[in-house]
Amino acid sequence: MKNRNEKGFALVLSLVLLLVMSLMGGALIVISSGDHQSNNYSDDYQQTFYVAETAIMEGENYLKNYFLGPWNSKSKKRDLSLRKLPENQGGKSTGGSGFSGTMTLANYDKTFGSYKNTRDVCYNSFHDLDKKNLDNKGVVTAQSWNFGKLLRDSFKTNASKSEKEEAEDLYDYYYEFFIFRIGAVPFKGYGGSVKKTQSDAGQSGMAYRVYGCGLNMDSENMVVSLESTIVFPR
Repeated sequence: MKNRNEKGFALVLSLVLLLVMSLMGGALIVISSGDHQSNNYSDDYQQTFYVAETAIMEGENYLKNYFLGPWNSKSKKRDLSLRKLPENQGGKSTGGSGFSGTMTLANYDKTFGSYKNTRDVCYNSFHDLDKKNLDNKGVVTAQSWNFGKLLRDSFKTNASKSEKEEAEDLYDYYYEFFIFRIGAVPFKGYGGSVKKTQSDAGQSGMAYRVYGCGLNMDSENMVVSLESTIVFPR
């Protein structure tokens, strides 16, 4: 004799199992999607960090080029007559307009196909910056470069299509730097001396602060800010 209370039990059990498996599948999809987004964010941040390191390196090279003398590509030598330690330019204290974050567009302009207005993004990313001091004294230089265009322009005519496309994929990345001359600081450097009576230790130097940013100007507008201090002997 069949038990009528068991009628439909298999159907109910099947629906319950289907619901449980659907929930598990949905949870796996959400977890996988979250991991994918996290990986994409990590990759974007890493690339932006590398671009920020480029900004610091280029800012330091800018100063070194002045200190050692500009490189003459024709003579393959540095022009030692133009060696100098650059000063802050355009501060309000000297009658200039001051500095509030506006960058000079170095290798692109507003007609650039992938142009993005970075405005004062890099400047505002340094929250502990003495902006009043920079506004009064100005900065040595402030430059904005498109990272992808820099790579694209560096290719020779025989570059492959894939190389060009990879560079163009980086058009959303910019690196920017601005440099502030801090002033005289104690400095001790060593070197050989021909005169026995002459000391090989210098006691004074000039310090500069290099502020650099890597910018990913896509929909998220990611910014990585770095800074360094460099001292030259006087």
